[in-house]
Amino acid sequence: MEKTWRWFGKNDNITLAMLRQIGVEGIVTALHDVPNGEVWTHEAILDLKRFIEEAGLKWSVVESLPVCESIKYGGADRDELIGRYIASLENLGKAGVTTVCYNFMPVIDWVRTDLQHPWADGSSSLYFDKVRFAYFDCRILQREGAEKDYDATVLEAVDALDKTITDAEKETLIENIIVKTQGFVNGNITENDRNPVALFRDLLSRYAGIGRDALRENMKYFLSAVMPVCDRYGINMCVHPDDPPFPLFGLPRIVTCDEDIDWFLHAVDNPHNGLTFCAGSLSAGIHNDVPRLARKYASRTHFVHLRSTNVLPNGDFIEASHLEGRAHLVDLVRIFEKERPDVPMRVDHGRLMLGDKAEEYNAGYSFHGRMFALAQVEGIMAVVRDELEKGLI
Repeated sequence: MEKTWRWFGKNDNITLAMLRQIGVEGIVTALHDVPNGEVWTHEAILDLKRFIEEAGLKWSVVESLPVCESIKYGGADRDELIGRYIASLENLGKAGVTTVCYNFMPVIDWVRTDLQHPWADGSSSLYFDKVRFAYFDCRILQREGAEKDYDATVLEAVDALDKTITDAEKETLIENIIVKTQGFVNGNITENDRNPVALFRDLLSRYAGIGRDALRENMKYFLSAVMPVCDRYGINMCVHPDDPPFPLFGLPRIVTCDEDIDWFLHAVDNPHNGLTFCAGSLSAGIHNDVPRLARKYASRTHFVHLRSTNVLPNGDFIEASHLEGRAHLVDLVRIFEKERPDVPMRVDHGRLMLGDKAEEYNAGYSFHGRMFALAQVEGIMAVVRDELEKGLI
């Protein structure tokens, strides 16, 4: 597999020169300065592509070309927005950038309650605390009907937490859940917004009456519209699974499991309609057998995220070592090295370690933590390639 790295553009503290030194081959990035819904111009794409190539690397994957909320909930302007999306895809295709990772998660991208959960060795990682998430939903956001989504044990824990939680902890939950993990990804909410909770409530309100079936049909509508330009330029669209892979905030999530993946691949049965196989997202759902899904969908996988999680008995989940956890990355590397040896892959959600915290990297996107993870995965890849050469697998 091609070793790639998510890089946040020319202002990223992690430079392309640093990435070359650690064995990165391809770059995963986007035009982060272009507002959602605006066209990515051919000139801007070529400028960034040249910058990457002058550093001795290649622009392997776009992550992400965001799908606007109005497309997801089927707003009056969705056809106009899809037209702009198609124009961006055409400009990417003309520039020879032909793998596009996107998601169809309503309102909110990946969700964690703690961005620096401490480990015994002094490093830290992302963490999802079910009770603290429920506290945010029920007590801070005060979403109507939120209590119906949680069992009595969780609600009792929410009541207990309410007696001890500080104002600073509440602000941290707001920052972690709807600001810091979202602003640099999809731009719905940024750190400059003065009342992110009110803005978030407004975004949720736009999905009133939009259930699972309606969201599926809107995804099908979007994919059907963009496939002709994908066919023309050989662009592979690869949807990222929902993270975590279960409903949140009363919103439907439609890329969570085997049934969901099977549905969208057959709903628009075009080889350019494919999957970003994010092992970490899928492994956060106890219903998912991650290696089995990899075997089943390898042929329609156009991009791979290699990370792993552990799901705890109380429903919390935490980022695992890239050598451990429910994703079974050793098995996944065997599957993809055999079935899709040229597919780009990147490690993901590395720990904060060895001074990463002081550099203020985006949550989950440290330098030393991801470099360590890449070394672990590169070691797995070397062993698997040796096994393949010897006919052992």
